[in-house]
Amino acid sequence: MSVVDNAVYRSGHREAEPDSLDRTLGLLRDEERRDGTAGRTGGDFAWIGLLRPDDEEMAHVAEDFGLPKLAVEDAVSAHQRPKIERYDDMEFVVLRPAWYVDEDEDVQVGEIHLFLGSDFVVAVRHAERPDLAAVRTRLEADPDLLAIGPRAVLYGILDRIVDDYGPVISELRRDIDQIETEVFGGDPDVSRRIYQLSREVIEFQRATDPLRGMMRLLLDETAEDDAAPAVIDLHRNLRDVADHVEQAVEAADGYRQLLERLLTVNASLVGQRQNEEMRRLSETSLAQGEEVKRISSWAAILFTPSLIGAIYGMNFDDMPELHWTLGYPFALALMVVASVVLYLVFKRRGWL
Repeated sequence: MSVVDNAVYRSGHREAEPDSLDRTLGLLRDEERRDGTAGRTGGDFAWIGLLRPDDEEMAHVAEDFGLPKLAVEDAVSAHQRPKIERYDDMEFVVLRPAWYVDEDEDVQVGEIHLFLGSDFVVAVRHAERPDLAAVRTRLEADPDLLAIGPRAVLYGILDRIVDDYGPVISELRRDIDQIETEVFGGDPDVSRRIYQLSREVIEFQRATDPLRGMMRLLLDETAEDDAAPAVIDLHRNLRDVADHVEQAVEAADGYRQLLERLLTVNASLVGQRQNEEMRRLSETSLAQGEEVKRISSWAAILFTPSLIGAIYGMNFDDMPELHWTLGYPFALALMVVASVVLYLVFKRRGWL
């Protein structure tokens, strides 16, 4: 079975490490019959950690601990939003840890399912991260807190997950700063990067937003005037976690809005650059048109004398100008007059 850790705690201390879940269940029931206490009131409880259990393993755990069928189906299929659901004397909690992969500029989001009974906690993970062994070690170093029972385990896991949001927020901020530089630097690929990072931020929001309601519910349950000192400490710790959740939610929402504005600004800058390029192309086209006009004008002016000269150079006998004394001066004058007239016409139209 994919059991990562299996331990029975009594008064906040790790008392036994059963070699099977059946043995764990037996120890819990024996102790419960002996002193009549349950985990939430300071008695014994078991903390079982599972990593990627298959359907058969989950069915075995569900049968041993009487887990709700619908909650078990959610835990097997995964892809759930963070939530807390109650089934009689049992709770089903879904949490979404997140971590940043620098090589891919990618926010990875995992999933942890917790079954909290009166005397047991079953933690189901579908990813290697986060490593709940560190959470277990931290709680075991504080027996007074761990003696509260499953609620203390829920707090420890929540605190670890929310703390891990901090580096994700920092890396997202760094990426956004880089994008701002690229936007105003005219990077042609920045639109794709903005879109990709927006998707990462939205995925991060889906992991953090539902925690607000969960934290309010947990704080209301632990805010008892006559609560034991350990429960009061737990309430204070949960309030600190709730503050960090608010910071994460606000940061994610701010980043999403900032990326939307950056996308709009980038589109405006791209439009301005395109307009500027079109203006330059238009100016170039106009300049080329002016040059074509000048060339065409001079070609027409030079073509007219060439045409007259070509006609008079045919030397046909029937051409009267061949035997006319003023024929040559007349041809030259005609060339000059025609050229001057064309020059004046083109000059008036602005071609020259």
